[in-house]
Amino acid sequence: MTTAVTHLWRLLKWGRTLARHGALGGIERDPLTPPGVRRLVKLARFGTRQPAEPDYAHALQAIGPAAIKLGQALATRPDLVGEKAAHNLLRLQDSLPPAPFPLIRHAIEQALEAPLERLFAEFDEVAIGAASIAQVHRAVTTEGRQVAVKVLRPGIEDEFTRALETYEWAAAQAEKFGGEFQRLRPQSVIAQFRQWTRRELDLNREAASASELKQNMVAEPGFYVPEIDWRRSARRVMTLEWLDGIKLSKRDQLIAAGHDLTQLAATLVRAFLRQAVIDGFFHADLHQGNLFALPDGRIAAIDFGIMGRVDRRARRWLAEILYGLITGNYERVAEIHFEAQYVPAHHNIAEFTTALRAVGEPIRGLAVKEISVGRMLEGLFTITRDFEMPTQPHLLLLQKTMVMEEGVATFLDPEINMWETAEPFLREWIRDELGPEAYAADRLIHWVRTFKKLPDLVDRIDHYFPAPGAAPPPLPQAQVEVVGLPGLRFKDVALAALGAAGGALAVFLLS
Repeated sequence: MTTAVTHLWRLLKWGRTLARHGALGGIERDPLTPPGVRRLVKLARFGTRQPAEPDYAHALQAIGPAAIKLGQALATRPDLVGEKAAHNLLRLQDSLPPAPFPLIRHAIEQALEAPLERLFAEFDEVAIGAASIAQVHRAVTTEGRQVAVKVLRPGIEDEFTRALETYEWAAAQAEKFGGEFQRLRPQSVIAQFRQWTRRELDLNREAASASELKQNMVAEPGFYVPEIDWRRSARRVMTLEWLDGIKLSKRDQLIAAGHDLTQLAATLVRAFLRQAVIDGFFHADLHQGNLFALPDGRIAAIDFGIMGRVDRRARRWLAEILYGLITGNYERVAEIHFEAQYVPAHHNIAEFTTALRAVGEPIRGLAVKEISVGRMLEGLFTITRDFEMPTQPHLLLLQKTMVMEEGVATFLDPEINMWETAEPFLREWIRDELGPEAYAADRLIHWVRTFKKLPDLVDRIDHYFPAPGAAPPPLPQAQVEVVGLPGLRFKDVALAALGAAGGALAVFLLS
């Protein structure tokens, strides 16, 4: 088990790197930072030259792969790291030098349990891309299909395990200070990060996410998800269809190829809204490097390691919040926050309504095309501290993705507005979800499920409350083989019997 001294040494080493990039200044200046943490920060930056502007992204890149991924997770948490830091972290470039090919070849053959030549007719030894967790090679299968092969970096799991242990230790120490640290729940943040990286380190899981997204996006023909080659995929290797397209970051090449940028931007907005609002399962890493324009005008996505889920109830709340802010119905937006328990019940709903008005009124009177959904959500989450709102990771990931996706769409077409493009889509969804027909359907489903439980409920009543004069039903007796155990004393048997009786009683009471 890793000792506290080891954790402190790692943190000090990482702190020196952060300090050289000016990334600790905000913590040191924040009046809410506990004195003990402030002293550690001063120690970490001692003797370093501080830049005029902090560069969090380059600092985390210098630390290594686990820090890069942590930075990408923190980019979704402006409430935790601040708006400027979150914006800077969005620029994290997830790229590193590729691992040597002999190690990659061994990893593929070990994962797929076959020689490379039996799986691929051609395999390019030079990686076309290398990120912090995996690298990608171009290949041709023995059936003649062109594919991309994604392979986890050798030893990456061990590196992440070491880093996560220290992150968890540091988060636990931070929460002991209470106050703001306790409200921001750093242990919950790191737990979510662990779950996130566990998914990214399992390429079979990523392949399944791609398959699910492809199935959902049948209704949006302008958005394409590549096919997975399941025969050549495993936990450490994923093989998928090769895509010939132009990255959406290369605007000049898109124009030269004759693509309609306005149409591409509109397709991207609709596709994201269908994922997030209708399906509740969305690609949460929609930056320009993961999006391609295919020759036929469709948009294709890759890299399905980071996916988000929002349940139906949260999607309805989110839709009502957006609609209420735009129409000025701040009272209803406040009610939703209290109903959803986003705001602790001891706060005053009228005061919260006023805070929401401060977010909504600056956009009132503006033309719809001038309203940025991303900035609106950004403003909404800035009031979380005053009202001690516990973090909602699923909504923050959605917010980050909406801001990122809006940025890509605006890059393609500076005249587009996310809300204006999405408004007909969202208006119809809100009508379907919040209208009387939807309410009646929900109640009908609820009552049908309730009626299905009635026969079992009647049987339970008959069993525990028999008719007067009727003999009580015998208790069910399990067939148990009794074996002698050496050294077993009467006290042990009695305690075991008492525990079993308590368990049976608990089952009865919970039934």
